Amino acid sequence: MIRDYQAIARTWFPKGQQRIIPTYGKHQGIKLLGTLDYESGEIFVIESDRYDAEVFLSFLQQILLKYPGERIVIILDNARIHHANLLQPFLKSNKDRLTLVFLPPYSPNLNLIEEFWGWLKHSCIYNVFYHSTNEIRQRIQRFVAQINQMPLKVIDRLCCSL
Repeated sequence: MIRDYQAIARTWFPKGQQRIIPTYGKHQGIKLLGTLDYESGEIFVIESDRYDAEVFLSFLQQILLKYPGERIVIILDNARIHHANLLQPFLKSNKDRLTLVFLPPYSPNLNLIEEFWGWLKHSCIYNVFYHSTNEIRQRIQRFVAQINQMPLKVIDRLCCSL
């Protein structure tokens, strides 16, 4: 989730001249789901109004369509929606193509997409004021498009970090 209230990350400024990042105080956000194809370096991101089992099921369906005929393994954290009963019939009917692997609790350092979310926030969100969630959305879309133009950089930055 990318919140619409901006965050100040590590930065420097002359003593007494702290950078002020305004906010408009509407605690909205952009909910993103994404995958990293570690072989090609491609990032696939979708946005949703909510983040629940139905949205996650739709995301999995889109992944299967994106990679027709391929065997897919998705590494996940243990969020409740990743284990929802709603998913079970879909997972059972696609067990030959789709495998979900769950990481141990509290181990985001093992999930490469978490590294991507940090890269995205560092590049697009921190220390910047956006007037609307639409501006944030457009910036995120540009960032994903830009990094998908340089898959080797993505692989070097995310996949070689383990």
